[in-house]
Amino acid sequence: MQTFPNMYKGFIDCITTTYKQVGLRGLYQGTTPALVANIAENSVLFMSYGFCQQVIRFAAGLRSDAALSDVQKACAGSVASIFSSLVLCPTELVKCRLQAMYEMEVSGKIAKSNNSVWSVVKSIMKNEGPQGFFQGLTTTIAREVPGYFCFFGAYELSRTMFANYMKCDKEDIGAAPVIFSGGLGGACLWLVVYPMDCVKSRIQVMSMTGKQAGFFGTFTAIARAEGVRALYSGLAPTMVRTFPANGALFLGYEVSRKLMMKQFD
Repeated sequence: MQTFPNMYKGFIDCITTTYKQVGLRGLYQGTTPALVANIAENSVLFMSYGFCQQVIRFAAGLRSDAALSDVQKACAGSVASIFSSLVLCPTELVKCRLQAMYEMEVSGKIAKSNNSVWSVVKSIMKNEGPQGFFQGLTTTIAREVPGYFCFFGAYELSRTMFANYMKCDKEDIGAAPVIFSGGLGGACLWLVVYPMDCVKSRIQVMSMTGKQAGFFGTFTAIARAEGVRALYSGLAPTMVRTFPANGALFLGYEVSRKLMMKQFD
């Protein structure tokens, strides 16, 4: 929907048309690189998040065990996203190309090809070289830095509000508030950065046909030719996905962190 906004009438039409034309497997195109992307991104993100909190403490002249404010944690998450972008960009590139392969063939932009992870990886290596895997890196970083400020900021602020309401520590608010806070953080992230994500997808997919313009060139080209609305194409399914996905992400993060802290203690 991001790359071909005029091909589908909406969220439901995209699902039903994809199912009719390609079958159930069409809805799972790009699952393998998506899983690799999520595992790699979140591993690096949360590891860097811990290190960046220490950097924020150092910059603010605080002790190494001092509690950070919600805004300071948001800043730490924002900086951490730069490191996660380096592992996210190559896997997202493969995922985006796989997901848009059918539309690229139908529109005549590319010839019919073998739609597998390995065939896409080989094609990138052959035609673009190792640097080809980093198509859209600048746009990815431009999306992640403000996005993860909102992501961690909204999450921590929501947890603080739950803790104040329940009159307990943030660590003891329970699973449901953590899930809600994580979902809220994800929703805030996508509402802020969605146009940048749309531009990133265009660059990564359309680079199959040759060198593409950069972030600003692609952004202005979409806005002029298709209107600002095209930059938000696909927002509805993204919002449907983000609340349960990020709620589960933060619940997993908090539970695993507590378990590991107990082991180390």
